[in-house]
Amino acid sequence: MTDSDPVLALRDVWKSFASADGQVPVLRGVDLAVSSGETVALTGESGSGKSTLLHIAGGLDTFDKGNVRLAGHDLAAMSDAKRAAVRRSEVAIIFQQFNLIPSLNVADNIAFQARIAGHADEVLIADLAGRLGLSDQLRKYPEALSGGQQQRVAIARAIAARPRVLLADEPTGNLDERTSAEVLDELLALVADTGAALLLVTHSPAIAARMGRRLHLSKGQLV
Repeated sequence: MTDSDPVLALRDVWKSFASADGQVPVLRGVDLAVSSGETVALTGESGSGKSTLLHIAGGLDTFDKGNVRLAGHDLAAMSDAKRAAVRRSEVAIIFQQFNLIPSLNVADNIAFQARIAGHADEVLIADLAGRLGLSDQLRKYPEALSGGQQQRVAIARAIAARPRVLLADEPTGNLDERTSAEVLDELLALVADTGAALLLVTHSPAIAARMGRRLHLSKGQLV
């Protein structure tokens, strides 16, 4: 891929799920392109397929037909093992439920994905901890942290992996309004500094308004 190519591109992507009444279409010919450094909000009703689209974009789920290119890689043409390798090196995901590892302290949680990807940077990890207000929490375990602190750890873990594509699924959905705004400020600042592409699922019009572009998923299509 060249510098002008989108780092994430979905072309005519279709996805259905089996039910007792037959196949239920969720995505109907979705087209989406996100460039490095771009921030995109994805909104839609509950059950509209936002998380499914996010998982397909990150190579976590398969699709029925279409094409997905992630950092220049054609996901449909790759084996499961190769897709997993691309996910480790190119993508990071921030979930609503934090998904921290209870048996690891904050420092090791932050470093976890970067170490798996083979490019852990202790200087970067320390810098992220400082910027996110976690420097004095590094030896603590997730259960000792507030919800806002846990989400900051999840953000630090994602950024520490130096992803080209950052996917966020309701990343502040479990936080109060003030903490949500603070965490979003920190996330956007870090994305701006790293140049990662951000695709963020949200139900919040206020959060969506802070993204550079806003898309709405309705009846399986983006509008």
